Amino acid sequence: MSIDALITLAVLAAVLAVLVVSTLGADLVLMGGLLALLITGVVSPTEALAGFSNPGLATIAALYIVVAGLRDTGATELLVARLLGHPRSIRQAQAQLILPTTLMSAFVNNTPVVAALIPAVGDWARRHRLPISQLLMPLSFAAILGGTCTLIGTSTNLLINALLVRLTGNGLDMFELAWIGLPVALAGLAFITGAGRWLIPDRRTPTAQLDNPREYSVEMIVAGDGPLPGRTIEAAGLRQLPGMFLAEIERDGKLLPAVSPRQPLAANDRLVFIGIVDSVVDLQRIRGLRPATEQIFKLDSPRRARVLVEAVVAPSCPLVGTSIRAGGFRTRYNAVVLAVARDGERIQKKIGDIVLRPGDTLLLEARPAFVAQQRHSRDFFLVSQIEDSQPPQHHKAYAAIAVIAAVVVSVAAGLLEILQAALIGAALTLLTRCASPAAARRAIDWPLLVAIGAAIGIGGAVQNTGLAAQLAHGFTDLAGHSAQGALVALFAATVLISAVITNNAAAVIMFPIAVSLARGMHSDIMPYAITVVVAASASFLTPIGYQTNLMVYGPGGYRFTDFLRLGLPLTLLVGALTVTLVPMIWPFAG
Repeated sequence: MSIDALITLAVLAAVLAVLVVSTLGADLVLMGGLLALLITGVVSPTEALAGFSNPGLATIAALYIVVAGLRDTGATELLVARLLGHPRSIRQAQAQLILPTTLMSAFVNNTPVVAALIPAVGDWARRHRLPISQLLMPLSFAAILGGTCTLIGTSTNLLINALLVRLTGNGLDMFELAWIGLPVALAGLAFITGAGRWLIPDRRTPTAQLDNPREYSVEMIVAGDGPLPGRTIEAAGLRQLPGMFLAEIERDGKLLPAVSPRQPLAANDRLVFIGIVDSVVDLQRIRGLRPATEQIFKLDSPRRARVLVEAVVAPSCPLVGTSIRAGGFRTRYNAVVLAVARDGERIQKKIGDIVLRPGDTLLLEARPAFVAQQRHSRDFFLVSQIEDSQPPQHHKAYAAIAVIAAVVVSVAAGLLEILQAALIGAALTLLTRCASPAAARRAIDWPLLVAIGAAIGIGGAVQNTGLAAQLAHGFTDLAGHSAQGALVALFAATVLISAVITNNAAAVIMFPIAVSLARGMHSDIMPYAITVVVAASASFLTPIGYQTNLMVYGPGGYRFTDFLRLGLPLTLLVGALTVTLVPMIWPFAG
Protein backbone atom coordinates (compact mmCIF):
# COMPACT_ATOMS: atom_id res chain seq x y z
CA MET A 1 0.00 0.00 0.00
CA SER A 2 1.44 3.40 -1.03
CA ILE A 3 2.12 6.21 1.44
CA ASP A 4 -0.72 8.24 -0.11
CA ALA A 5 -3.12 5.34 0.39
CA LEU A 6 -2.03 4.98 4.02
CA ILE A 7 -2.55 8.71 4.66
CA THR A 8 -5.97 8.53 3.00
CA LEU A 9 -6.91 5.52 5.12
CA ALA A 10 -5.86 7.37 8.30
CA VAL A 11 -7.79 10.52 7.33
CA LEU A 12 -10.86 8.50 6.38
CA ALA A 13 -10.78 6.62 9.69
CA ALA A 14 -10.39 9.91 11.60
CA VAL A 15 -13.29 11.54 9.73
CA LEU A 16 -15.61 8.60 10.41
CA ALA A 17 -14.55 8.48 14.08
CA VAL A 18 -15.20 12.21 14.60
CA LEU A 19 -18.59 11.95 12.88
CA VAL A 20 -19.52 9.07 15.19
CA VAL A 21 -18.39 10.52 18.54
CA SER A 22 -18.90 14.28 18.12
CA THR A 23 -21.79 16.63 17.41
CA LEU A 24 -19.83 18.69 14.88
CA GLY A 25 -21.58 19.30 11.57
CA ALA A 26 -20.78 16.88 8.76
CA ASP A 27 -19.69 19.80 6.58
CA LEU A 28 -17.01 20.89 9.07
CA VAL A 29 -15.69 17.37 9.64
CA LEU A 30 -15.56 16.44 5.95
CA MET A 31 -13.93 19.74 5.01
CA GLY A 32 -11.36 19.13 7.74
CA GLY A 33 -10.58 15.72 6.25
CA LEU A 34 -10.31 17.16 2.74
CA LEU A 35 -8.00 19.92 4.02
CA ALA A 36 -5.75 17.29 5.64
CA LEU A 37 -5.47 15.44 2.32
CA LEU A 38 -4.69 18.70 0.53
CA ILE A 39 -2.00 19.76 3.03
CA THR A 40 -0.30 16.34 2.89
CA GLY A 41 -0.26 16.44 -0.91
CA VAL A 42 -2.48 13.40 -1.39
CA VAL A 43 -4.83 15.50 -3.52
CA SER A 44 -4.01 18.52 -5.65
CA PRO A 45 -6.03 21.74 -5.36
CA THR A 46 -7.85 20.79 -8.57
CA GLU A 47 -8.75 17.35 -7.18
CA ALA A 48 -9.78 18.84 -3.83
CA LEU A 49 -12.18 21.24 -5.52
CA ALA A 50 -13.48 18.72 -8.06
CA GLY A 51 -16.40 17.81 -5.83
CA PHE A 52 -17.65 21.39 -5.78
CA SER A 53 -17.92 21.41 -9.58
CA ASN A 54 -19.69 18.06 -9.63
CA PRO A 55 -22.96 18.10 -11.61
CA GLY A 56 -24.73 16.30 -8.77
CA LEU A 57 -23.95 19.19 -6.43
CA ALA A 58 -25.37 21.77 -8.84
CA THR A 59 -28.41 19.54 -9.38
CA ILE A 60 -29.24 19.45 -5.67
CA ALA A 61 -28.76 23.22 -5.33
CA ALA A 62 -31.14 23.84 -8.24
CA LEU A 63 -33.70 21.41 -6.84
CA TYR A 64 -33.73 23.30 -3.54
CA ILE A 65 -34.90 26.36 -5.48
CA VAL A 66 -37.64 24.33 -7.18
CA VAL A 67 -38.73 23.01 -3.77
CA ALA A 68 -38.78 26.58 -2.41
CA GLY A 69 -41.49 27.28 -4.98
CA LEU A 70 -43.52 24.35 -3.66
CA ARG A 71 -43.20 25.56 -0.08
CA ASP A 72 -43.81 29.27 -0.72
CA THR A 73 -46.96 28.65 -2.77
CA GLY A 74 -48.48 26.20 -0.31
CA ALA A 75 -48.17 23.39 -2.87
CA THR A 76 -46.69 21.13 -0.20
CA GLU A 77 -50.09 21.19 1.51
CA LEU A 78 -51.70 19.87 -1.67
CA LEU A 79 -49.08 17.12 -1.96
CA VAL A 80 -49.63 16.15 1.68
CA ALA A 81 -53.40 16.05 1.40
CA ARG A 82 -53.49 13.96 -1.78
CA LEU A 83 -50.48 11.69 -1.29
CA LEU A 84 -49.98 11.09 2.43
CA GLY A 85 -53.44 11.25 4.04
CA HIS A 86 -54.21 11.01 7.77
CA PRO A 87 -52.18 8.33 9.58
CA ARG A 88 -53.25 6.92 12.95
CA SER A 89 -49.79 5.67 13.99
CA ILE A 90 -46.13 6.07 13.11
CA ARG A 91 -46.15 2.65 11.41
CA GLN A 92 -49.09 3.63 9.21
CA ALA A 93 -47.40 6.96 8.46
CA GLN A 94 -44.22 5.19 7.37
CA ALA A 95 -46.20 2.82 5.14
CA GLN A 96 -48.17 5.67 3.54
CA LEU A 97 -44.91 7.51 2.84
CA ILE A 98 -42.54 4.79 1.65
CA LEU A 99 -44.84 2.83 -0.67
CA PRO A 100 -45.48 5.67 -3.17
CA THR A 101 -41.87 6.83 -2.78
CA THR A 102 -40.57 3.39 -3.75
CA LEU A 103 -42.90 3.23 -6.74
CA MET A 104 -41.91 6.67 -8.02
CA SER A 105 -38.20 6.00 -7.51
CA ALA A 106 -38.38 2.89 -9.68
CA PHE A 107 -39.00 5.09 -12.71
CA VAL A 108 -37.72 8.54 -11.69
CA ASN A 109 -34.38 9.75 -10.39
CA ASN A 110 -34.78 9.61 -6.63
CA THR A 111 -33.05 12.94 -5.91
CA PRO A 112 -35.93 15.20 -7.09
CA VAL A 113 -38.45 12.82 -5.50
CA VAL A 114 -36.81 13.14 -2.09
CA ALA A 115 -36.17 16.88 -2.53
CA ALA A 116 -39.85 17.51 -3.24
CA LEU A 117 -41.08 15.37 -0.36
CA ILE A 118 -38.80 16.63 2.45
CA PRO A 119 -40.75 19.88 3.15
CA ALA A 120 -44.08 18.13 2.60
CA VAL A 121 -43.17 15.41 5.08
CA GLY A 122 -41.99 18.06 7.56
CA ASP A 123 -45.37 19.82 7.46
CA TRP A 124 -47.21 16.49 7.58
CA ALA A 125 -45.23 15.28 10.60
CA ARG A 126 -45.82 18.50 12.52
CA ARG A 127 -49.53 18.48 11.69
CA HIS A 128 -49.99 14.92 12.95
CA ARG A 129 -47.52 15.18 15.86
CA LEU A 130 -45.18 12.58 14.37
CA PRO A 131 -41.40 12.51 14.96
CA ILE A 132 -39.89 13.59 11.66
CA SER A 133 -36.73 11.58 12.36
CA GLN A 134 -38.80 8.40 12.03
CA LEU A 135 -40.02 9.47 8.59
CA LEU A 136 -37.13 11.06 6.68
CA MET A 137 -34.68 8.16 6.97
CA PRO A 138 -37.35 5.70 5.73
CA LEU A 139 -38.06 8.19 2.92
CA SER A 140 -34.43 8.09 1.74
CA PHE A 141 -34.12 4.32 2.15
CA ALA A 142 -37.38 3.71 0.27
CA ALA A 143 -36.14 5.88 -2.59
CA ILE A 144 -32.93 3.82 -2.72
CA LEU A 145 -34.82 0.52 -2.68
CA GLY A 146 -37.15 1.66 -5.45
CA GLY A 147 -34.19 2.42 -7.66
CA THR A 148 -33.13 -1.24 -7.68
CA CYS A 149 -36.34 -2.38 -9.40
CA THR A 150 -35.84 -1.11 -12.97
CA LEU A 151 -33.01 -0.38 -15.37
CA ILE A 152 -33.68 3.38 -15.22
CA GLY A 153 -34.13 3.42 -11.43
CA THR A 154 -30.63 4.75 -10.74
CA SER A 155 -27.65 5.97 -12.71
CA THR A 156 -25.69 3.05 -11.21
CA ASN A 157 -27.97 0.57 -12.98
CA LEU A 158 -27.40 2.34 -16.29
CA LEU A 159 -23.65 2.49 -15.67
CA ILE A 160 -23.32 -1.26 -15.00
CA ASN A 161 -25.54 -1.95 -18.01
CA ALA A 162 -23.22 0.09 -20.22
CA LEU A 163 -20.20 -1.82 -18.90
CA LEU A 164 -22.01 -5.12 -19.55
CA VAL A 165 -22.85 -4.12 -23.13
CA ARG A 166 -19.20 -3.15 -23.73
CA LEU A 167 -17.99 -6.45 -22.27
CA THR A 168 -20.52 -8.97 -23.62
CA GLY A 169 -22.56 -7.14 -26.25
CA ASN A 170 -25.73 -7.80 -24.25
CA GLY A 171 -27.36 -5.59 -21.64
CA LEU A 172 -30.24 -5.73 -19.17
CA ASP A 173 -33.90 -5.49 -20.13
CA MET A 174 -36.00 -2.66 -18.68
CA PHE A 175 -37.60 -4.83 -15.96
CA GLU A 176 -34.99 -7.59 -15.65
CA LEU A 177 -33.71 -6.14 -12.38
CA ALA A 178 -37.23 -6.45 -10.92
CA TRP A 179 -36.61 -10.18 -10.37
CA ILE A 180 -34.18 -9.25 -7.57
CA GLY A 181 -35.16 -5.61 -6.95
CA LEU A 182 -38.82 -6.29 -6.18
CA PRO A 183 -38.31 -8.94 -3.47
CA VAL A 184 -35.45 -6.90 -1.98
CA ALA A 185 -37.60 -3.74 -1.96
CA LEU A 186 -40.64 -5.51 -0.46
CA ALA A 187 -38.55 -7.15 2.25
CA GLY A 188 -36.77 -3.87 2.97
CA LEU A 189 -40.02 -1.92 3.24
CA ALA A 190 -41.52 -4.56 5.53
CA PHE A 191 -38.44 -4.37 7.74
CA ILE A 192 -38.52 -0.56 7.87
CA THR A 193 -42.19 -0.43 8.86
CA GLY A 194 -41.83 -3.35 11.26
CA ALA A 195 -38.62 -2.42 13.06
CA GLY A 196 -38.12 1.25 12.19
CA ARG A 197 -40.06 2.60 15.16
CA TRP A 198 -37.59 0.90 17.54
CA LEU A 199 -34.37 1.33 15.54
CA ILE A 200 -34.81 4.97 14.48
CA PRO A 201 -34.52 7.33 17.46
CA ASP A 202 -36.91 10.19 18.11
CA ARG A 203 -34.71 13.22 17.47
CA ARG A 204 -37.24 15.93 18.27
CA THR A 205 -35.45 18.84 19.90
CA PRO A 206 -36.20 19.44 23.61
CA THR A 207 -37.82 22.78 22.82
CA ALA A 208 -40.20 21.10 20.40
CA GLN A 209 -41.47 18.87 23.20
CA LEU A 210 -42.17 21.65 25.72
CA ASP A 211 -45.50 23.37 26.05
CA ASN A 212 -45.39 26.99 24.95
CA PRO A 213 -47.16 29.10 27.57
CA ARG A 214 -47.69 31.97 25.12
CA GLU A 215 -50.95 31.21 23.36
CA TYR A 216 -52.71 33.45 20.88
CA SER A 217 -56.36 33.80 20.04
CA VAL A 218 -56.50 33.99 16.23
CA GLU A 219 -59.50 34.63 14.00
CA MET A 220 -59.62 33.32 10.44
CA ILE A 221 -62.30 33.57 7.74
CA VAL A 222 -63.32 30.69 5.47
CA ALA A 223 -62.95 32.09 1.94
CA GLY A 224 -66.06 31.58 -0.17
CA ASP A 225 -64.02 30.91 -3.31
CA GLY A 226 -61.69 28.41 -1.61
CA PRO A 227 -61.83 24.61 -1.23
CA LEU A 228 -63.09 24.55 2.40
CA PRO A 229 -66.85 25.34 2.26
CA GLY A 230 -68.76 22.06 2.60
CA ARG A 231 -65.88 20.15 4.16
CA THR A 232 -65.99 19.02 7.76
CA ILE A 233 -63.52 20.35 10.34
CA GLU A 234 -61.61 17.05 10.26
CA ALA A 235 -61.54 16.75 6.46
CA ALA A 236 -60.21 20.30 6.19
CA GLY A 237 -57.26 19.37 8.41
CA LEU A 238 -58.23 21.82 11.15
CA ARG A 239 -58.48 19.22 13.90
CA GLN A 240 -54.87 17.98 13.84
CA LEU A 241 -53.00 21.27 14.25
CA PRO A 242 -50.33 20.71 16.94
CA GLY A 243 -50.45 23.19 19.80
CA MET A 244 -53.72 24.70 18.60
CA PHE A 245 -57.44 24.00 18.79
CA LEU A 246 -60.56 25.42 17.19
CA ALA A 247 -62.44 27.06 20.05
CA GLU A 248 -65.58 28.25 18.26
CA ILE A 249 -67.19 29.19 14.97
CA GLU A 250 -69.15 32.38 14.39
CA ARG A 251 -71.71 31.97 11.60
CA ASP A 252 -74.22 34.65 10.64
CA GLY A 253 -73.80 36.35 14.03
CA LYS A 254 -74.32 33.13 16.01
CA LEU A 255 -71.63 31.28 17.99
CA LEU A 256 -71.12 27.53 17.60
CA PRO A 257 -69.04 26.48 20.66
CA ALA A 258 -67.70 22.97 21.39
CA VAL A 259 -67.23 22.38 17.67
CA SER A 260 -67.56 18.76 16.51
CA PRO A 261 -64.96 17.38 14.07
CA ARG A 262 -67.89 16.48 11.81
CA GLN A 263 -69.19 20.07 11.69
CA PRO A 264 -69.28 21.26 8.04
CA LEU A 265 -67.71 24.60 7.22
CA ALA A 266 -69.56 27.36 5.38
CA ALA A 267 -68.35 30.33 3.38
CA ASN A 268 -67.48 33.36 5.52
CA ASP A 269 -67.42 31.37 8.76
CA ARG A 270 -65.27 33.16 11.35
CA LEU A 271 -63.07 30.55 13.07
CA VAL A 272 -61.52 31.28 16.44
CA PHE A 273 -58.33 29.30 17.15
CA ILE A 274 -56.29 29.18 20.35
CA GLY A 275 -52.68 28.11 20.04
CA ILE A 276 -48.94 28.73 19.83
CA VAL A 277 -47.19 30.84 17.26
CA ASP A 278 -45.87 27.94 15.17
CA SER A 279 -49.41 26.75 14.60
CA VAL A 280 -50.48 30.27 13.66
CA VAL A 281 -47.89 30.07 10.88
CA ASP A 282 -49.43 26.74 9.82
CA LEU A 283 -52.87 28.38 9.71
CA GLN A 284 -51.55 31.03 7.33
CA ARG A 285 -50.50 28.26 4.95
CA ILE A 286 -53.89 26.53 4.74
CA ARG A 287 -55.50 27.12 1.39
CA GLY A 288 -58.95 28.70 1.79
CA LEU A 289 -58.32 30.53 5.10
CA ARG A 290 -57.51 34.23 5.46
CA PRO A 291 -57.03 36.48 8.49
CA ALA A 292 -60.31 37.91 9.79
CA THR A 293 -59.03 41.48 9.93
CA GLU A 294 -59.52 43.46 6.73
CA GLN A 295 -56.58 45.67 7.72
CA ILE A 296 -54.12 43.29 5.99
CA PHE A 297 -55.45 44.45 2.61
CA LYS A 298 -54.74 48.11 3.47
CA LEU A 299 -50.99 47.83 3.96
CA ASP A 300 -48.83 49.45 1.29
CA SER A 301 -46.91 46.28 0.41
CA PRO A 302 -47.98 42.98 -1.22
CA ARG A 303 -48.65 40.11 1.18
CA ARG A 304 -45.81 38.08 -0.31
CA ALA A 305 -43.37 40.76 0.86
CA ARG A 306 -44.55 40.50 4.48
CA VAL A 307 -43.63 38.29 7.42
CA LEU A 308 -45.01 37.52 10.86
CA VAL A 309 -43.41 39.36 13.76
CA GLU A 310 -43.77 39.02 17.52
CA ALA A 311 -43.46 42.21 19.57
CA VAL A 312 -44.06 42.87 23.27
CA VAL A 313 -45.81 46.14 24.11
CA ALA A 314 -43.59 48.37 26.26
CA PRO A 315 -45.04 50.55 29.07
CA SER A 316 -43.88 53.62 27.12
CA CYS A 317 -45.88 52.67 23.99
CA PRO A 318 -48.25 55.58 23.18
CA LEU A 319 -51.08 53.15 22.35
CA VAL A 320 -51.24 51.63 25.86
CA GLY A 321 -54.77 52.14 27.21
CA THR A 322 -56.33 52.54 23.78
CA SER A 323 -57.87 49.99 21.44
CA ILE A 324 -55.96 48.79 18.39
CA ARG A 325 -58.48 50.39 16.04
CA ALA A 326 -58.83 53.69 17.89
CA GLY A 327 -55.08 54.07 18.22
CA GLY A 328 -54.57 53.69 14.48
CA PHE A 329 -52.04 50.88 14.88
CA ARG A 330 -51.83 50.11 11.15
CA THR A 331 -51.32 53.72 10.15
CA ARG A 332 -48.73 54.40 12.85
CA TYR A 333 -46.56 51.27 12.36
CA ASN A 334 -47.49 50.03 8.86
CA ALA A 335 -48.27 46.67 10.46
CA VAL A 336 -51.44 44.73 11.24
CA VAL A 337 -52.19 42.96 14.53
CA LEU A 338 -53.31 39.39 13.86
CA ALA A 339 -53.47 38.17 17.45
CA VAL A 340 -52.72 39.17 21.05
CA ALA A 341 -51.36 36.97 23.85
CA ARG A 342 -51.88 38.15 27.44
CA ASP A 343 -50.63 35.95 30.32
CA GLY A 344 -52.50 32.87 29.07
CA GLU A 345 -55.80 34.80 29.20
CA ARG A 346 -58.24 34.50 26.34
CA ILE A 347 -59.35 37.94 25.20
CA GLN A 348 -63.04 37.82 24.28
CA LYS A 349 -62.98 40.71 21.80
CA LYS A 350 -62.43 41.29 18.14
CA ILE A 351 -58.85 42.30 17.33
CA GLY A 352 -59.65 45.95 16.65
CA ASP A 353 -61.50 46.34 19.98
CA ILE A 354 -58.70 44.98 22.20
CA VAL A 355 -57.29 47.63 24.54
CA LEU A 356 -53.51 47.25 24.71
CA ARG A 357 -51.70 46.77 28.02
CA PRO A 358 -47.97 46.74 28.85
CA GLY A 359 -46.60 43.22 28.41
CA ASP A 360 -49.11 42.19 25.74
CA THR A 361 -47.41 40.08 23.05
CA LEU A 362 -48.62 41.04 19.58
CA LEU A 363 -48.45 38.83 16.53
CA LEU A 364 -48.07 41.19 13.60
CA GLU A 365 -48.04 40.99 9.82
CA ALA A 366 -45.53 43.52 8.56
CA ARG A 367 -42.62 44.07 6.22
CA PRO A 368 -39.27 42.64 7.35
CA ALA A 369 -38.05 46.23 7.81
CA PHE A 370 -40.40 46.56 10.82
CA VAL A 371 -38.00 44.45 12.90
CA ALA A 372 -35.03 46.71 12.21
CA GLN A 373 -37.08 49.89 12.70
CA GLN A 374 -38.65 48.87 16.03
CA ARG A 375 -35.87 46.76 17.59
CA HIS A 376 -34.52 49.75 19.53
CA SER A 377 -37.81 51.61 19.77
CA ARG A 378 -39.31 52.60 23.15
CA ASP A 379 -42.71 51.38 21.92
CA PHE A 380 -41.80 47.66 21.89
CA PHE A 381 -39.24 45.28 23.25
CA LEU A 382 -38.32 41.71 22.24
CA VAL A 383 -39.20 42.32 18.59
CA SER A 384 -38.48 39.17 16.54
CA GLN A 385 -39.38 37.85 13.09
CA ILE A 386 -40.99 34.40 12.86
CA GLU A 387 -38.92 32.15 10.61
CA ASP A 388 -40.49 31.02 7.30
CA SER A 389 -43.65 32.98 7.98
CA GLN A 390 -44.29 34.67 4.64
CA PRO A 391 -47.92 34.13 3.59
CA PRO A 392 -48.01 31.55 0.75
CA GLN A 393 -49.10 32.46 -2.77
CA HIS A 394 -51.84 29.84 -3.07
CA HIS A 395 -52.83 31.01 -6.55
CA LYS A 396 -49.43 29.84 -7.84
CA ALA A 397 -49.47 26.41 -6.20
CA TYR A 398 -50.36 24.55 -9.39
CA ALA A 399 -47.65 26.42 -11.29
CA ALA A 400 -45.08 25.20 -8.75
CA ILE A 401 -46.40 21.63 -9.01
CA ALA A 402 -46.25 21.88 -12.82
CA VAL A 403 -42.58 22.90 -12.60
CA ILE A 404 -41.53 19.95 -10.41
CA ALA A 405 -43.66 17.60 -12.55
CA ALA A 406 -41.95 18.88 -15.70
CA VAL A 407 -38.54 18.25 -14.12
CA VAL A 408 -39.47 14.70 -13.14
CA VAL A 409 -41.15 13.78 -16.44
CA SER A 410 -38.41 15.25 -18.65
CA VAL A 411 -35.77 13.20 -16.82
CA ALA A 412 -37.87 10.02 -16.71
CA ALA A 413 -38.59 10.28 -20.46
CA GLY A 414 -34.92 10.85 -21.24
CA LEU A 415 -35.56 14.26 -22.76
CA LEU A 416 -33.08 16.05 -20.48
CA GLU A 417 -30.25 15.20 -18.16
CA ILE A 418 -31.10 15.68 -14.47
CA LEU A 419 -28.82 18.73 -14.20
CA GLN A 420 -30.38 20.44 -17.21
CA ALA A 421 -33.90 19.72 -15.97
CA ALA A 422 -33.12 20.98 -12.46
CA LEU A 423 -31.57 24.23 -13.72
CA ILE A 424 -34.49 24.88 -16.06
CA GLY A 425 -36.89 24.11 -13.20
CA ALA A 426 -35.08 26.58 -10.92
CA ALA A 427 -35.23 29.25 -13.61
CA LEU A 428 -38.97 28.66 -14.18
CA THR A 429 -39.59 28.83 -10.42
CA LEU A 430 -38.03 32.30 -10.32
CA LEU A 431 -39.55 33.50 -13.62
CA THR A 432 -43.07 32.51 -12.52
CA ARG A 433 -42.36 34.12 -9.11
CA CYS A 434 -43.30 30.96 -7.27
CA ALA A 435 -40.27 31.86 -5.14
CA SER A 436 -38.47 35.17 -4.80
CA PRO A 437 -34.68 35.43 -5.34
CA ALA A 438 -34.24 36.02 -1.60
CA ALA A 439 -36.33 32.94 -0.75
CA ALA A 440 -34.35 30.89 -3.28
CA ARG A 441 -31.06 31.89 -1.66
CA ARG A 442 -32.41 31.01 1.79
CA ALA A 443 -33.75 27.67 0.57
CA ILE A 444 -30.37 26.28 -0.50
CA ASP A 445 -28.84 24.11 2.22
CA TRP A 446 -25.27 25.39 1.99
CA PRO A 447 -23.82 23.12 4.72
CA LEU A 448 -25.21 20.11 2.84
CA LEU A 449 -23.59 21.22 -0.41
CA VAL A 450 -20.27 21.74 1.37
CA ALA A 451 -20.55 18.26 2.90
CA ILE A 452 -21.29 16.65 -0.48
CA GLY A 453 -18.46 18.51 -2.22
CA ALA A 454 -15.97 17.55 0.48
CA ALA A 455 -17.18 13.92 0.53
CA ILE A 456 -16.67 13.67 -3.24
CA GLY A 457 -13.13 15.04 -2.83
CA ILE A 458 -12.31 12.48 -0.12
CA GLY A 459 -13.92 9.72 -2.19
CA GLY A 460 -11.75 10.71 -5.13
CA ALA A 461 -8.65 10.27 -2.96
CA VAL A 462 -9.86 6.84 -1.81
CA GLN A 463 -10.25 5.85 -5.46
CA ASN A 464 -7.20 7.53 -7.01
CA THR A 465 -4.69 6.31 -4.41
CA GLY A 466 -5.73 2.72 -5.05
CA LEU A 467 -7.08 2.35 -1.50
CA ALA A 468 -10.57 1.37 -2.70
CA ALA A 469 -9.27 -1.30 -5.06
CA GLN A 470 -6.97 -2.74 -2.39
CA LEU A 471 -9.79 -2.91 0.16
CA ALA A 472 -12.04 -4.54 -2.41
CA HIS A 473 -9.42 -7.13 -3.39
CA GLY A 474 -8.80 -7.85 0.29
CA PHE A 475 -12.45 -8.70 0.83
CA THR A 476 -12.84 -10.77 -2.32
CA ASP A 477 -9.64 -12.72 -1.59
CA LEU A 478 -11.42 -14.07 1.48
CA ALA A 479 -13.92 -15.83 -0.76
CA GLY A 480 -11.53 -18.63 -1.69
CA HIS A 481 -12.84 -20.91 -4.44
CA SER A 482 -16.53 -20.80 -3.50
CA ALA A 483 -18.81 -19.09 -6.03
CA GLN A 484 -21.37 -18.36 -3.31
CA GLY A 485 -18.62 -17.06 -1.03
CA ALA A 486 -17.39 -14.86 -3.87
CA LEU A 487 -20.85 -13.24 -4.10
CA VAL A 488 -20.88 -12.60 -0.33
CA ALA A 489 -17.40 -11.03 -0.45
CA LEU A 490 -18.31 -9.01 -3.56
CA PHE A 491 -21.47 -7.67 -1.92
CA ALA A 492 -19.65 -6.80 1.33
CA ALA A 493 -16.77 -5.07 -0.47
CA THR A 494 -19.11 -3.05 -2.70
CA VAL A 495 -21.24 -1.93 0.26
CA LEU A 496 -18.13 -0.89 2.19
CA ILE A 497 -16.70 1.10 -0.72
CA SER A 498 -20.03 2.79 -1.53
CA ALA A 499 -20.34 3.85 2.12
CA VAL A 500 -17.32 6.17 1.76
CA ILE A 501 -17.33 7.12 -1.93
CA THR A 502 -20.14 7.60 -4.44
CA ASN A 503 -22.09 4.51 -5.46
CA ASN A 504 -21.19 5.08 -9.12
CA ALA A 505 -17.49 5.15 -8.26
CA ALA A 506 -17.93 2.00 -6.20
CA ALA A 507 -19.60 0.30 -9.17
CA VAL A 508 -16.76 1.33 -11.52
CA ILE A 509 -14.17 -0.07 -9.09
CA MET A 510 -16.01 -3.31 -8.35
CA PHE A 511 -17.13 -4.24 -11.87
CA PRO A 512 -13.70 -5.34 -13.13
CA ILE A 513 -13.20 -7.26 -9.87
CA ALA A 514 -16.55 -8.97 -10.50
CA VAL A 515 -15.38 -9.88 -14.00
CA SER A 516 -12.14 -11.33 -12.59
CA LEU A 517 -14.07 -13.39 -10.02
CA ALA A 518 -16.43 -14.74 -12.69
CA ARG A 519 -13.56 -15.77 -14.94
CA GLY A 520 -11.64 -17.27 -12.04
CA MET A 521 -14.68 -19.36 -11.11
CA HIS A 522 -15.41 -20.16 -14.80
CA SER A 523 -18.87 -18.71 -14.21
CA ASP A 524 -21.23 -16.45 -16.10
CA ILE A 525 -20.69 -12.72 -15.42
CA MET A 526 -24.37 -11.92 -14.77
CA PRO A 527 -24.74 -13.04 -11.10
CA TYR A 528 -21.63 -11.04 -10.18
CA ALA A 529 -22.70 -7.95 -12.14
CA ILE A 530 -26.19 -8.00 -10.61
CA THR A 531 -24.67 -8.32 -7.12
CA VAL A 532 -22.60 -5.18 -7.76
CA VAL A 533 -25.71 -3.33 -8.99
CA VAL A 534 -27.68 -4.09 -5.82
CA ALA A 535 -24.78 -3.63 -3.41
CA ALA A 536 -23.69 -0.30 -4.90
CA SER A 537 -27.20 1.06 -4.35
CA ALA A 538 -27.57 -0.43 -0.85
CA SER A 539 -26.03 2.63 0.80
CA PHE A 540 -27.78 2.50 4.15
CA LEU A 541 -24.81 2.48 6.54
CA THR A 542 -23.78 6.15 6.59
CA PRO A 543 -25.30 9.50 5.65
CA ILE A 544 -22.38 10.23 3.30
CA GLY A 545 -22.86 7.08 1.23
CA TYR A 546 -25.81 8.35 -0.81
CA GLN A 547 -26.88 11.91 -1.57
CA THR A 548 -30.50 11.41 -0.46
CA ASN A 549 -29.15 10.25 2.92
CA LEU A 550 -27.26 13.53 3.24
CA MET A 551 -30.34 15.47 2.14
CA VAL A 552 -32.40 14.12 5.07
CA TYR A 553 -29.50 14.15 7.57
CA GLY A 554 -29.97 17.76 8.71
CA PRO A 555 -33.79 18.10 8.51
CA GLY A 556 -34.18 14.84 10.44
CA GLY A 557 -31.86 15.98 13.25
CA TYR A 558 -29.91 12.72 12.98
CA ARG A 559 -26.58 11.72 14.43
CA PHE A 560 -24.07 9.86 12.28
CA THR A 561 -24.63 6.56 14.11
CA ASP A 562 -28.42 6.72 13.64
CA PHE A 563 -28.01 5.44 10.08
CA LEU A 564 -26.06 2.45 11.34
CA ARG A 565 -28.85 1.43 13.73
CA LEU A 566 -31.36 0.87 10.93
CA GLY A 567 -28.94 0.65 8.02
CA LEU A 568 -26.80 -2.25 9.27
CA PRO A 569 -29.63 -4.81 9.75
CA LEU A 570 -31.27 -3.55 6.54
CA THR A 571 -27.98 -4.04 4.66
CA LEU A 572 -27.63 -7.56 6.09
CA LEU A 573 -31.20 -8.36 5.01
CA VAL A 574 -30.63 -7.01 1.48
CA GLY A 575 -27.30 -8.84 1.28
CA ALA A 576 -28.76 -12.16 2.40
CA LEU A 577 -31.57 -11.94 -0.13
CA THR A 578 -29.21 -10.87 -2.91
CA VAL A 579 -26.64 -13.62 -2.52
CA THR A 580 -29.44 -16.20 -2.11
CA LEU A 581 -31.74 -15.16 -4.97
CA VAL A 582 -29.26 -13.96 -7.59
CA PRO A 583 -27.78 -17.43 -8.34
CA MET A 584 -31.33 -18.82 -8.65
CA ILE A 585 -32.33 -16.16 -11.18
CA TRP A 586 -29.00 -15.83 -13.01
CA PRO A 587 -27.24 -19.21 -12.56
CA PHE A 588 -23.45 -19.36 -12.31
CA ALA A 589 -23.35 -21.77 -15.25
CA GLY A 590 -25.06 -19.24 -17.49
